[in-house]
Amino acid sequence: MLNMKIKRSIYRLYDVAVIVAVLLVLLYVYLFSYGKMVMRHQPEVMKHVSSTVILDEAGQEIIRLTARNGGYMAHADLQEMPDMLKQAFLVTEDRRFYRHAGLDVIGVGRAMVENILHMNWSQGGSSITQQLARNLYLNGNKNFIRKINELSIAIEMETKYSKDEILEMYLNQIYMGRQQYGVKAAAWRYFGVEDLKRLKLWQIATLAGIPKGPSIYNPVDNENLSKERRSVVLSMMHEQGIITSKQMQEAAAVEYQAPPPNMASLSTAHKSQMEKPSYISALDAVMQEASLLTGKGEAEIRSAGWIIRTGLNASAQRAMEETFAEQVWFPDDRENQQVQASMVILDQHNGEVKGMMGGRNPVKGDMNRALKDARQPGSVLKPVIVYGPALESGQFGTASMLPDRPTRYGNYQPGNVGGRYRGTVSLSEALQKSINAPAVWLLHEIGLKQAKGFAQRLGIQLQDEDMNLSVALGGLHQGVSPLKVAQAYAVFANEGRFNRAHLIREITDTRGQVIYTHRSENKQVITRRTAQEITNMLQLVVSQGTGKRARLPDDHVAGKTGTTQVALSNAPERANRDIWFAGYTRNWTGVVWMGFDYTDAKHYLKSGSGTAAELFGTVMKRSKQ
Repeated sequence: MLNMKIKRSIYRLYDVAVIVAVLLVLLYVYLFSYGKMVMRHQPEVMKHVSSTVILDEAGQEIIRLTARNGGYMAHADLQEMPDMLKQAFLVTEDRRFYRHAGLDVIGVGRAMVENILHMNWSQGGSSITQQLARNLYLNGNKNFIRKINELSIAIEMETKYSKDEILEMYLNQIYMGRQQYGVKAAAWRYFGVEDLKRLKLWQIATLAGIPKGPSIYNPVDNENLSKERRSVVLSMMHEQGIITSKQMQEAAAVEYQAPPPNMASLSTAHKSQMEKPSYISALDAVMQEASLLTGKGEAEIRSAGWIIRTGLNASAQRAMEETFAEQVWFPDDRENQQVQASMVILDQHNGEVKGMMGGRNPVKGDMNRALKDARQPGSVLKPVIVYGPALESGQFGTASMLPDRPTRYGNYQPGNVGGRYRGTVSLSEALQKSINAPAVWLLHEIGLKQAKGFAQRLGIQLQDEDMNLSVALGGLHQGVSPLKVAQAYAVFANEGRFNRAHLIREITDTRGQVIYTHRSENKQVITRRTAQEITNMLQLVVSQGTGKRARLPDDHVAGKTGTTQVALSNAPERANRDIWFAGYTRNWTGVVWMGFDYTDAKHYLKSGSGTAAELFGTVMKRSKQ
């Protein structure tokens, strides 16, 4: 009987041993196959070290994209990094890096003990190679399967790349807080240092301490915790004989000071990220345009290693961002909802977008109001729908007299603001003073078909629902975007020649091969005479009419205001829904829209279109075009 029990126990142990052996074999096979499969099927991931770069019109880097959503990365070769910096990260993150094959057995053993004691998987024990694998291929979930996958990819990486290559990739990919990826981006953001070899010991230790908790150990978000973490790093460096006791104490005692606002004295090749424009809305638009042009998704574009050259102008963008940040322009803000605004500036001679704001406080992926066909343009559309087509027809001139009196067209009877009628006015005066009745009469005379064709040549498509006389006053079924209005006005500014509005000049790949080059159409779509006559009248609008607040001291501005009123029975009489200004100088065309995202009886504008005109003038003046 006893022998039978012993035999059963032996058989059970044998079965368990077989199962364990099979599981170990499967685990071994998985470890050495999963990483190969992932890296073979996602070869583009390893291009992250040459992330896509977006440049402005001067060839200056706006942003070096990462695979993540948003963020800034500046690449540095390993030779650009001081030995002290590399040693600080190695002693902090993986001191046996050059002695293991992707798996730090001692570190994993320590982590497993901690995990068993605390009954969780919070301790990783990950080597630098494992961290790089996780950053590039996996998510941040802390579980057993993720750790196995991480290790498998790390093992494969170690077979394909040298230790120096892996370390270089890691130091360029590691998240350093504040949307900064890599040590070079972080050194610039936190210390204003471009040349990594100019970093001081206390700065190096501060950087090396960040990866353990990027949101709490970076010196901007928590100076005290950052300093404490710096001391820990310095202590480890001293224990390993990298620095002396005196160096440790001196570096630990330094108080952090953020880079000064004026970084000119610190850098000749690069402007501070705090000083240079953020370009948030414009960059979103660049990515959308690049995707349409190449058929690639955003993630693929970010990791393609391309150079995307744009026409964006730092001065124009900075002027927009500074102006939009000033509360004085938005007196109608409410506690629970801000007045919104958008603006776009483009070069009428080639259609290049110079600057763009999709909202007052844009964030990546937010609604870009500069591109969205959502708002009624009001009278800002009159030159496109009424006066341009009338002049182009040859039946009317700027001095032609138009009736200004109450007139009914079937069920539609437009009214002048304030109920004032002048009997007759010249075409020029009707535009200058933005009088409604003569505009509708003129559209009725030239016909909706001719108006539609003219607007289409300027890039504005009228829908079937728009084909009624109220379109003379900007009554569009769907609305129109500031970008499309700017594109249309640019035709007047460019003597009748049309150019499609665009942001991208050229895209080149990692080998320098040109993937895409923009070629401006500069196509004559209306007569030069019509464009010049419209320009002359729009200059009068700014010098004597409704657009006076857009005037500039050293340039002749041509432009038009636009206002739409709140269509609610319980709203005040002077409650506005949208206010616009569209105008141009010798070089640039710009359009401003202002209003609430959600207009109701409690959320409307008391301000008139003069505010939009003045904002336009302020931006143009500050941009020093």
